[in-house]
Amino acid sequence: MDLSDLRIFSAVVREGGVTRAAERLNRVQSNVTTRVRQLEQDLGVDLFIREGKKLHLAPAGQTLIDYADRLLALADEARNAVQDPKPCGLFRLGAMESAAAVRLPGPLSEYIRRYPEVTLELRTGNPQQLATAILAGEIEAALVADPVADTPFEKAKAFDEELVIVAPLGHPPVDNPKTVPKTAIAFEVGCPHRRRLEKWYENRGEMPTRTIEMSSYHAILGCVVAGMGISLLPSSVLTTFPERKRLSVHPLPPGQDSAETLLIWRKGAKSPKIGALIEILKPPGSAKAQRKAGSVTSSNSTSSVQPEIP
Repeated sequence: MDLSDLRIFSAVVREGGVTRAAERLNRVQSNVTTRVRQLEQDLGVDLFIREGKKLHLAPAGQTLIDYADRLLALADEARNAVQDPKPCGLFRLGAMESAAAVRLPGPLSEYIRRYPEVTLELRTGNPQQLATAILAGEIEAALVADPVADTPFEKAKAFDEELVIVAPLGHPPVDNPKTVPKTAIAFEVGCPHRRRLEKWYENRGEMPTRTIEMSSYHAILGCVVAGMGISLLPSSVLTTFPERKRLSVHPLPPGQDSAETLLIWRKGAKSPKIGALIEILKPPGSAKAQRKAGSVTSSNSTSSVQPEIP
């Protein structure tokens, strides 16, 4: 049973016979008759009661026509969806928790406002988990911290994060070898900020004697406030923490104090939904700035390069 058979069957029912159905479908009558017979053989039932040249729907045909109409409508909807450049349908997006909690509420609200035909689903995880979910077809795109493997993914810059170390209020400078805390508080293995914190320890010839794993930034910050250890995280997360005043914030060395967050998707699978999100994530005025930079470059090249004499 294929869609073309169902379309012919539906036309016979709606047009009241083979002759008018053939005219509507621009087919010869014998072809329409043959295709209906083939559909009956495929299903193993009679779809019509035949009285001479007249056809009446049999009980099986009455059942099938409802399914046929729904299947054909769904097929047309699917065809329109893949051909329509406007974002629509289900958009399964992944993000690290910091991006989901701090960076995404505004852009996603704007996304829903612009594209009400899109249904958004969001899941959180570390970059390894989200990359695996993309390759498994569980989500379409994800916001993750760099670095990201180039081979299976395409990517676009979303935003930069300032990274800091947080410690309890009144904690001495963490760069002092004598006061480097022995306990780190972080997400599970695979979190890029955990790796950066471990690298920070390593650069000082130290390693935490204990790492406490937590499942949310607020839980991590609560443990830091309680004096259980230190953590490394995006400074933007602190804006959502009500006990911010009970923390001390310590800058990281240049080159270690920022992380680029990227929007990634499977190579060759950029959809209108992903393209629309890229546009929304662009910094305000970025297009204007690019145009201005282009005009300056053009002006400079004109003044410095002499026309070639033929």
